[in-house]
Amino acid sequence: MISGLHLPVTIASRDNELRLRRATMADLHPIIRLLSDDPISAGRGDIASTADEGAYAEALQRIIDDPSNDVLVVEEGTAIIGTLQLTIIPGMARRGSARLLIEAVRVASAHRSSGVGTTLMGWVVEQAAVALRTPLVQLTSDAARTDAHRFYRRLGFIDSHVGFKIAVSLPDAPAR
Repeated sequence: MISGLHLPVTIASRDNELRLRRATMADLHPIIRLLSDDPISAGRGDIASTADEGAYAEALQRIIDDPSNDVLVVEEGTAIIGTLQLTIIPGMARRGSARLLIEAVRVASAHRSSGVGTTLMGWVVEQAAVALRTPLVQLTSDAARTDAHRFYRRLGFIDSHVGFKIAVSLPDAPAR
């Protein structure tokens, strides 16, 4: 849990008020559903299979227990309609500045293009500057997510770097 984030909060989107809070283990299934409600994630194996529940539960618990990480959920009424992960990365570059990494941003398909993502990302960027004192907010996005890239550019993010990844095989671990 990242200290400095004062949650839960109510944030006003274009059409309604949303509640933003830290995820708990009780939120595991809605988070898994949000990850699988995305063709690119589903293509990587995020298909909401009950066989994977243990791996997701272990990952969520590790994040909850880590003071540099948070998983947040967005609620509309009692329904979880969005999620993202935040990680503070201490750094040497930029005169020792920390940065805030945003990952696994998901908004339920029925709520996309409704202002939820804009409201959520605006809150995160504001919190990075004010509460977390991280002068740089960064994210990665799959090259196939052209709509998401347009969205991030509209919010002021600049595609200034090229990212590289390599998948490694771990013994006795599911492919990721």
